[in-house]
Amino acid sequence: MSIWFTLLIQFSILGFAILAGVFLAFSDFIMRSLALTSGTGGIEAMQVINREVFRWIFMALFLGLVPVSLILVGFGLTSLDGTARTMIVLAGVVYLIGSFGVTIRFNVPMNEMLAGMETGRDITKMYWSDVYLPRWVFWNSVRTAACAACAILLMIGTLS
Repeated sequence: MSIWFTLLIQFSILGFAILAGVFLAFSDFIMRSLALTSGTGGIEAMQVINREVFRWIFMALFLGLVPVSLILVGFGLTSLDGTARTMIVLAGVVYLIGSFGVTIRFNVPMNEMLAGMETGRDITKMYWSDVYLPRWVFWNSVRTAACAACAILLMIGTLS
């Protein structure tokens, strides 16, 4: 592997691990804490989080790993063989489907639905507790596992 590809893999491992940590925090304790707030506090906080996430480094890292994953897949398929090829290609594919794809297909639509709701309405509270929390956390946990798997797959791929 070239020095540039090696550096890209090292950056990717770090990026995937950081995203896994962020997603884990939400699945493990942030969403549970928001669910335990009184009144509409959790709903309001999540609406703010969903607006603010677009403005910070998280989004640059999350979106930046899409082309990086495509590069991992492309380079892996064309320039590697054996276990390294399999692990590196899998890492790229797992991120594209298990993190980015899940986000676009599941988490974002739920975030958009919540964003358009008035916090004090009963329908919003029902959506929050009956739909949003259980489904959002489930799909977020999928993203957590996918990002952690990507970091592990790349580590195995570099050792092969």
